[in-house]
Amino acid sequence: MPFHVMLIPTLGCPANCSYCWSSEEKSPIMSIETVKEVVEWLKSLRGDSVTFTFHGGEPLLAGADFYREALPLLVEGLSPRNIAFAIQTNLWKLTPEIAKIFAEYNIPIGSSLDGPQELNDLQRGKGYYEKTMKGYEIARDHGLNVRFITTFTSHSVKFKEDIFNFYLENGFTLKLHPCLPSLKGDNPEKWTLAPEEYGELLIYLLDKYLENMGRIEVMNIDHLCKCVFTGRGTVCTFVDCMGDTFAVGPEGNIYPCYRFVGMPEYVMGNVYDHPTMADLAQSDAWKRMHQFKEYVDTACGKCSHIKYCRGGCPYNAIVPTNGEIKGVDPYCVAYKMIFDEITSRVNEEMFGSSDMDMFFPQTMKPSKRGIMSLMLKKI
Repeated sequence: MPFHVMLIPTLGCPANCSYCWSSEEKSPIMSIETVKEVVEWLKSLRGDSVTFTFHGGEPLLAGADFYREALPLLVEGLSPRNIAFAIQTNLWKLTPEIAKIFAEYNIPIGSSLDGPQELNDLQRGKGYYEKTMKGYEIARDHGLNVRFITTFTSHSVKFKEDIFNFYLENGFTLKLHPCLPSLKGDNPEKWTLAPEEYGELLIYLLDKYLENMGRIEVMNIDHLCKCVFTGRGTVCTFVDCMGDTFAVGPEGNIYPCYRFVGMPEYVMGNVYDHPTMADLAQSDAWKRMHQFKEYVDTACGKCSHIKYCRGGCPYNAIVPTNGEIKGVDPYCVAYKMIFDEITSRVNEEMFGSSDMDMFFPQTMKPSKRGIMSLMLKKI
């Protein structure tokens, strides 16, 4: 559903991944009273259906009692509108009790694995893989759908074939993102994946996906192909998200997205004050996000991909420059590489040429296998 509210029960996390930005296990945990205020705030903010994603930190640190109370509060408090849930968790704290609660609400789970155990634990810490897979078994035993996200770093990208095969052999859906500079530590760039390498990785995965159609799902490639096919962004990275996405931190502060939670300069209001859209629009954070949107309109105006890219993620673009808008998402290079590749292959498959020559089509003779099947795939 287009309206998305991320609830961040805590910024704490029991893991200590090398490149992560938050691992403060003793951080405050959201109260049920704050959840009630979220309901009251949304009642007056807008009336359409909403997806709630519990994110963090590690949202399972909130415990079974939190979810036992919070989920019905959100569903019943915002009735009769449709409510959907999701959660992003490393699964370490998943218990049969929590899994049973999640099963009642059919909550899909996003988790994180960086590939085979040795590689994963090198980046995320010894024992991470085993703890996550233990939680995965509990989730699976309760009929919960789990999908893993892989963070590709400057190190792990060298093992992209091993990672792909790991997902293929285990029957897991592959979703990925590039490692960003960390907000902690003395060497924030150590694990960062360069934009050019990310672009090359996406093209590699496109090829591997086409070679293994029907055996694996690569969500990023599906969404990127759908962007080109529909002419609009299909995930938050490639849309103007302001006003349709919010995040609520443990204390009730409202932010543009979960990535900004804990950063005072990006607070737009607090749920206890029940701010209106007009109130939120007066915040510096809202204005800064809209300034980015205007910057994209100018800087990317002549780019053929602007309608379904929108300059990429604002967080990626403005946080490294301390909030100053000096450029678009630094992974623009990668986005152009994969969008150009998809566009070229579609044209070649459809018209037998890499150029979009609608008036003099040649004999249809695809040089690459089946990209139109990805364009037309239902996701």
